[in-house]
Amino acid sequence: MNSSALTVKGQVTIPAVIRKKLGLHPGDKIGFLIEDNHVVLYRKESNIEAAFGICHPKTSVSLKDMEEVIRKRGGNAGG
Repeated sequence: MNSSALTVKGQVTIPAVIRKKLGLHPGDKIGFLIEDNHVVLYRKESNIEAAFGICHPKTSVSLKDMEEVIRKRGGNAGG
């Protein structure tokens, strides 16, 4: 188990093994959750590209169907 001491300013050093496992680098944002009297630390993603792949649709739609919906709503799909 890794541990760290709390400073008077409320700061802790995240052990290197944990920083490496989470891919943390200086300046990265960190999130905290409290679950059953435990703190869960996680790396916060800062851009939308990082969120790709986290949502899984229940159905798929063809490109043709998407273009049709866009046209019906007044958009200019496909040209």
